[in-house]
Amino acid sequence: MLNRFVPVGLLAAAAFTVSPWAFAEQTGHSDAASTGQQVAAAPEREAGVARETLANGLKIIVVPSHLAPSVTTMLTYDVGSRETSAGFPGTAHAQEHMMFRGTKDLSAAQISAISAAMGGDFNANTQDEVTQYFFNIPSQYLDVALRLHAERMQSVTDSEAAWKKERGAIEQEVSRDLSSPMQVAIKEVRAQLFAGTPYEHDALGTKASFDKTTAKMLKAFHDQWYAPNNATLVVAGDVDPTTVLAKAKDLFGGIPAKKLPARAPINLQPVKPDTIRMPTDTGYGLALVAFRTPGTHDVSAEAATEVLAEILNNPRGRLYSQLVATGKTLGAGFATWPHRAAGMGFGYLAFPKGADSKTLVADLRSILAEIAKNGVTPAQVTAARRSLLTQNAADRDSISGLAQRWSQAVAIDQMESPAAELKALQNVTAADINALLPAMLNPAHSILTVLTPKGSGAPASHKGFGGAESFTPDHVKDVKLPKWAAKPLASITTPKQTIQPTETRLANGLKLIVVPSKSVHAIHVYGDVRDEPDLQTPKGQEGVDDVLDQLLTFGTTKHDRTAYQAALDKIGASASAGTSFSLTVLPNQFPKGLDLLAENELSPALPKPAFKIVQQQVAGQYAGRLDSPDFKASQAFKSALYPKNDPTLRHATPQSIMGLTYQDVTNYYQNVFRPDLTTIVVVGDIDPNAAKQAVAHAFGGWKNHGKTPDVTLPAVPDNQAANIHVPDSAKSQDSVKIAETLDLRAASHDYRALQLGNQVLTGGFYASRLYRQLRADRGLVYFIHSGLSASRTRTHLAFQYGSDPDKVAEANRLIRQALVTMAKAPVSNSELHQARAGLIRQIPLNESSASDIGYGLLSRVELGQPLDEPYRAARAYQSIDAKAIQAAFKKWIRPDDLVHVVQGPAPK
Repeated sequence: MLNRFVPVGLLAAAAFTVSPWAFAEQTGHSDAASTGQQVAAAPEREAGVARETLANGLKIIVVPSHLAPSVTTMLTYDVGSRETSAGFPGTAHAQEHMMFRGTKDLSAAQISAISAAMGGDFNANTQDEVTQYFFNIPSQYLDVALRLHAERMQSVTDSEAAWKKERGAIEQEVSRDLSSPMQVAIKEVRAQLFAGTPYEHDALGTKASFDKTTAKMLKAFHDQWYAPNNATLVVAGDVDPTTVLAKAKDLFGGIPAKKLPARAPINLQPVKPDTIRMPTDTGYGLALVAFRTPGTHDVSAEAATEVLAEILNNPRGRLYSQLVATGKTLGAGFATWPHRAAGMGFGYLAFPKGADSKTLVADLRSILAEIAKNGVTPAQVTAARRSLLTQNAADRDSISGLAQRWSQAVAIDQMESPAAELKALQNVTAADINALLPAMLNPAHSILTVLTPKGSGAPASHKGFGGAESFTPDHVKDVKLPKWAAKPLASITTPKQTIQPTETRLANGLKLIVVPSKSVHAIHVYGDVRDEPDLQTPKGQEGVDDVLDQLLTFGTTKHDRTAYQAALDKIGASASAGTSFSLTVLPNQFPKGLDLLAENELSPALPKPAFKIVQQQVAGQYAGRLDSPDFKASQAFKSALYPKNDPTLRHATPQSIMGLTYQDVTNYYQNVFRPDLTTIVVVGDIDPNAAKQAVAHAFGGWKNHGKTPDVTLPAVPDNQAANIHVPDSAKSQDSVKIAETLDLRAASHDYRALQLGNQVLTGGFYASRLYRQLRADRGLVYFIHSGLSASRTRTHLAFQYGSDPDKVAEANRLIRQALVTMAKAPVSNSELHQARAGLIRQIPLNESSASDIGYGLLSRVELGQPLDEPYRAARAYQSIDAKAIQAAFKKWIRPDDLVHVVQGPAPK
C-alpha cells in the first residue's frame, strides 16, 4: 500500500466541509483565554511508556493503553522512495509488496494464514523516507506478530517467480492512482517543487520501471536497508511493557546490525512558477496554489507551519469567510505535507462546474498575499493552539492512533516523542509565523494547478463482461503453520465485552448511551437523528436536506457564524451539527462544549440571507455532480438493483434546489429533527450520571413536533442481472462494482453464515480465495473487497475491485465461479477455522478507539440491534459449520442475477 496524499475535505462528493487534508499527524497544545494570557498545556502523560535501544541498534517503544484488549505493532524502516536508484522510483514500494511473499523459513501462504488467523488488520505503506509494517490484533497474539516482524527483517525470499506475480498487482495499483486526476496533478507539482532531488518522485513507481525491475534488485535493496539499526518498533495497546521488551529482545536481539549505504543529499533549488491545467472526472473543480514549506528537521519552522495551517482552516479565517461563506466557492483551506528536508503547502479551493476559475484563483492568491503581508495575530495563534491541544488528546484515544503517533514523532520526524512535537507547537508565536510568511507564500515560487470538471458519456448496457466459465474449484490446500504460530492460534475463544455502556432515555425520548473509560483523554460525543431523506423529502423538494446541512454552519439564534466558532475556539472544541452530529472537547470543558453543540442542533440560526448563498452553492454542486461519472455510475447501480419507483432513486437537481423556499427548509428541519429519533453516545473518562446530567441540561428541553415520521425504507424484491458501462475518460483503470439484493435480515442465522462465507472469499488477504486467485496467482487486481451490508429492511452482497480493461472479464468470471463453488461444496475445515478466527478476533478491535466505540453503538441502534450484538454474533459463528455456509449460499446467492457496473474505459 502506498501512503498517499488524500484531500479528505474535498474529495467527499456529498459535502464540501473545510478541513485540513490528512497527510500526517498533528499535535497541539493549549493557550490562555481570548485575552492572550498564556497558559502552559499539561505535558503528555508518558507514564508507563518503556523505551530501549538494543545493542544492534533497534529502537523499541512500548506504549500501554487499556482501552481494549488489542495491540498495534508498527515496525518502521528508515528507508523509502528517496533511497531508490535513478530510473527505479518504486523499488522501496515493490519490496514492501514482496515482504508478504515469503521468507527463508515462511512461505507466502504461511504468512497470509498466520496474519489472517490473528484477526484484525495487517498492512504496510511506503513513504518518501520510511516504509512501515503494522498489525492491529488481539493482544494475546502479540508474540506471533513480533515473530513475523523479526522473520521478515532477517530474510525475504524475493524469488523471480513471486515477483512476476506481484508485479501484476503493483502495476494495477499504479494504474489505479494514475486514474485519479488529483494524484496525477500532485505528482507534477512534486516534480517541480523538488526538481533535482529525491523528493521529485513519489514512492508509487511506474509500470515501465517495474517491467525492468528484477527480484535480484529487490533482494539487494532489502539486504542493504532492512536492518535493526535502521528500524523503530512501536508497540501500543493492552500490554505489559516489561514483558514486551523482554520478548522483543529475544526475537530481535540476535539480528546483526548492518553498515548502511550513504543517503542521497537533498539539495533544494529555487522553485520556478508554473501552471498545470487538467480535466477531472469529479463533479466540481479544484484550484491549488502550492508552495515549498519547511521540513520536520527545522522543528520550530515546521511547527509554525502547522499552527499556520490550523489558523487558515478556521471557519473564522479569511479563506472560509471570504470564499465559502460568501458563496464564491464550495470549499477552501490550506494543507501541509511535510518531509524531513522540506514540505509542500497548498492553498486550495473547490468550485462548481462552469465557474470562472480564473477569477477565483485571483481571489485565492489575493487572500494568501494579504495573509503574507499582514500576518496572523496572537489571538489566532491562541485559538489554534487550543484546537491542536484537543486534537492531540483525541488522537491518543485510539490504540492504533497511539502507535502511529509515536512512529510519526520518533521514526519519521526523528523527534524524541510526541510530547516533544507538542512542546514545539506550544512555543510557536505569531512572530514566528509572520517571519516565515513572506518567503513561504511567495507567489513567485508557487505552482498553480487547476482541475476543471469534465462530464462523461451516458451509461450503456452490455450483454456481459464475463469470460468462459469453468466451475472446477481451485484445490484449497491446508497450510501447516510453524509451532510458534499454530499453538496460540489453534483455539478460538469467544471474547467478552470489555466496555460497559449504560443506556437511558430522557423524558423527551432521546436515547443516551455512556461509555466510561479511564483510557480516553478527550470527551467524544457522537449523535444521530434517525432520518431517511428519500422518504421525508416532499415531492419536488429534492436537495432540501443538503441545503439544510450547509445552513447549519451559519451559527445559532444566540451566536452568529463567527461568534459561534469563537465560542468553540475559546474552549478548544470541535463540533458539527446535523442529523449526524459530534463534539470533541477536553474533559474540563465538556459541559460548555455540550451546551454549544445543543445550541447549534436545537436552535440553529438558519439566516435568510445565507439561504440564498447556500441554495446557489448546492445547486452549483449538483450541476456538476449530475454530469460526473461517479454520479452516473451510482445512479445506474441503484437503478439496476431497485424497482423503478424506489425512493432511493430520487435525487436533487439544480432546478429542484433553486425551486426551494426558505420555508421549505425550516419545515424540513422541524419535521426531521426530533429527540424521540435521536441517540447520543458519550465516550470518555466521565461518570455516567454526570454525563446524563449534562446531556439533560443541554438537550432536555428539546420538544417533538407532530407525528413520528416513518424512516424505514420498504423491502425490495430480488434484482435481475444487469451489465452497465459508464465511460470515464479520466481513468485508465476500470472501477468495478458487483452486487445483488438479498431478502434476509442482519443477525439472522443465514446472514451470519454468509458473513463467514464472505470471510473465506476475501477476508484473509492472500489466505482468502479471491485474493489468491485474482491478485496472488494472476495479478488481475490490486485489491478485491466484498461484504454484506444491511439496513432494517434491505441487505446486499457486493464486490468491488479495480482492474485494467483487458482483465475485467477474467476477474468477473472468477468472482462468479467462486460464488457457484461456495454453493456446490462446503468450505474446508481450515478455511472455516480461519473465517471464524478472523471474524471473532476482530470484535475487540472494533472497540479499540473512541470513534469505533461511538459509531459502532450508533450503528446498532440504527439497525434496532442490542448493544452487545457483535458478541452475540461471535457465539453464533462458533456454532455455524461448513454445511450451513454452503446451504446459505445455495439458498440466497444468485450468481446469474449479479449487477455489474464498470466505470472507466470499455472492458475488452
